[in-house]
Amino acid sequence: MSIDARGRSKRLAWKTTIVALVTAVVLLVAGCTGTPSNNNANTNQKVQLTFSQWWAPEMPAGALQNLIDQFQTQNPNISVKLISAPFASLQTQTISEAASGTLPDVVGLDGAWVNPLFKQGALLNLTNAMKSANYDPKDLASQVGYNGATYMIPVVNFVYPLFTNDAILAKAGISSPPKTWSEFTADAKKISQSQAGAKGWVVPLGTTNPNGVQNDILSWAWASGGSMLKNGKPNLTGNPDVTGAVNLVKDLVQSNAVLPGANGLQETDKVENFINGRVGMMVDSLAHVTTITKGNAKLKFSVSAQPVKDGYMGKPGILTASWGIGISAKSQHPAEAWKLVQFLMSQATNSKLSTLANGFPGNKVSKPDFTGADPHFQQAFAIYQRSNPVNEFTGLPAANQLMTDFLNEFQKTVANQESTDKMLSNVQAQWQQQF
Repeated sequence: MSIDARGRSKRLAWKTTIVALVTAVVLLVAGCTGTPSNNNANTNQKVQLTFSQWWAPEMPAGALQNLIDQFQTQNPNISVKLISAPFASLQTQTISEAASGTLPDVVGLDGAWVNPLFKQGALLNLTNAMKSANYDPKDLASQVGYNGATYMIPVVNFVYPLFTNDAILAKAGISSPPKTWSEFTADAKKISQSQAGAKGWVVPLGTTNPNGVQNDILSWAWASGGSMLKNGKPNLTGNPDVTGAVNLVKDLVQSNAVLPGANGLQETDKVENFINGRVGMMVDSLAHVTTITKGNAKLKFSVSAQPVKDGYMGKPGILTASWGIGISAKSQHPAEAWKLVQFLMSQATNSKLSTLANGFPGNKVSKPDFTGADPHFQQAFAIYQRSNPVNEFTGLPAANQLMTDFLNEFQKTVANQESTDKMLSNVQAQWQQQF
């Protein structure tokens, strides 16, 4: 997938807002994967767990390892080997390992990966794991699963605000970030026409990791209270919010107001080009604040709410994504693997992890520490508090395929091979087959 989503992230109404982020367990009709036997959970035998994730590269250097060191100190018979890779490459790696039965013991997950991994029988039934450990899940903000069983727990949740390069906007005569679709379109074109070597916006539309659909196209509809679903089913045709979002992005691509080569760009390319001053604006995970400041400490940038459709007066939506976690169904050490998950979801650890990641806790009673926090983090929290968190792809069947189908047709309409209405009609038909 996905999402980017990609990460790319809070006090008076903390519990209420976090519960609103993702309150429902996603339930689909499917079979359940059993819990492997408890191997040596209470013996003195030394056990090594492997833990694959993309989190470490997006956190301060050594931050995740420090938390793992604390876990190992508390559990001297368990060692953890971190396997860290960028999001884009880890997605491909995780799906491949699941197919070959070599998935690490503990796995960092994006919501869009859960369905295909579940269908392969690659993920452990965490509901059974929690019961075996006598763990009460009441403090978990959300769970993602099928047929009443949990297979992924969101550890840290992130928002996707609009990032703007202050200097580039100022040079183009733009005094503040855009608030509406028309302002955003005008600003992107103005930057592209006035800045040598800079474009107004960067939009990754590559199909290798097709999360540009949720992050950079449909997020425009969601920001204005729109939806791509009706009664849980695809609702793309005759939908003015979706049509408007597609036409907005289409217009900017055709107007050369976006970084060239959009069809080949991935999420990491978006961040890299923003860091290097090649684009003035991007919609991205608050998790990438650390990456940006590390990559260009002198860069002055702002975060603001994603612009809404002109005239929209309702509560805005904001794209959210999660650092999810699961356990391999073939792990030889499921009890020890659950101990690591439980440690990461504990109140103290989850507070620390979400603070380090510039995200929001997956534990309802955890709170991030704002002391010395990057000011962009607090700005994003203010945006989050006044917005409806949304990501309609989480838990959908074959979410990656849905996004790939969308991008394949979108590229045709950008090339003037078909109209927007025809594009959405084709995508609707393809999506209905998955549903």
